[in-house]
Amino acid sequence: MIRRKVKLIDTTLRDGSHAVSHSFTVDQVKAVAEGLDRAGVDFIELSHGDGIGGSSINYGFSAVDELTLLRAAGEVIKNAKLTVLLLPGVGTIETLKRAEETGIGAVRVATHVTEADVSVQHIRYAKSKGLFVVGFLMMSHMAEPEKIVEQARIFEAEGVDYINLADSAGYMLPNDVHRRIAALKESVSVPIGFHAHNNMGLAMGNSLAALEAGAEYLDGTCRGLGAGAGNTQMEVLCAVLNRMGYDIHADIYQMMNVAQTTVEPLMHRPQAIRTDSLMLGYAGVYSSFLLHARRAAKQFGIDIKDILIELGRRGMVGGQEDMIVDVAYELSKNRF
Repeated sequence: MIRRKVKLIDTTLRDGSHAVSHSFTVDQVKAVAEGLDRAGVDFIELSHGDGIGGSSINYGFSAVDELTLLRAAGEVIKNAKLTVLLLPGVGTIETLKRAEETGIGAVRVATHVTEADVSVQHIRYAKSKGLFVVGFLMMSHMAEPEKIVEQARIFEAEGVDYINLADSAGYMLPNDVHRRIAALKESVSVPIGFHAHNNMGLAMGNSLAALEAGAEYLDGTCRGLGAGAGNTQMEVLCAVLNRMGYDIHADIYQMMNVAQTTVEPLMHRPQAIRTDSLMLGYAGVYSSFLLHARRAAKQFGIDIKDILIELGRRGMVGGQEDMIVDVAYELSKNRF
């Protein structure tokens, strides 16, 4: 029996950046990247949590310029593809050009689930430079399978290497994931990937549901380090996939080692499902909103749960972080 191959994208140094307030240093990046490369993951994603160009007053400043971090990672990565995330509007083609000059091998171009068309020029530029290119649909719980297929076909027409579906809020249940991935598998010819968040405790279950529906690429982070309650825990995912008989390149023991000895000491707090993280998933709110909402709740003396519920009610999406303060202010005024 031929074992089905699954490619692994470790995004500890990108999504995990949210959980440490974008404070990774050169030495930390080198240690994590070298460990992940030795462990055998296929892609190592590194950038500001909100993608290249994200270091700003809106999204939070990086302690070290991401181009410096990319060059540092490139010095130690021998086998994996050094990868960046780009959100059009946060990053530009010029931003991508500067990242490409550091020696990256792949870019994932991410848009809101209904806005794939804004990615076309970025994808075309990346393809012209010979990069491995991924079309990435965020907040995928906000669209039905038919709409997701429509958007995925935009990526397919531009020749992306695979299409990634993200449960950015950690909102979806396994059946929600299965329906969306299955619809893509039936409708487009390129491989499909999945990116989970653990706000409802379902990152692993949803990743396995994606696999069952035909996904071939899965995201994860060491110790689950990421926005909100974090992501699928990569070292655990490797063990589960091995037990299930999937063909993965990563070495389980090496993954456990880099998670425990290299990543865990960098964590500001255990990656647990706290009440505010749970509310992200329950309300369907973008996971990277969490730290912004915490600050706004403290500033205006209101319950963060009320802020997150209101953000979910308004259907706010990535790129609207600056409006969280406005929402908190309005809620504080309505109390009296």
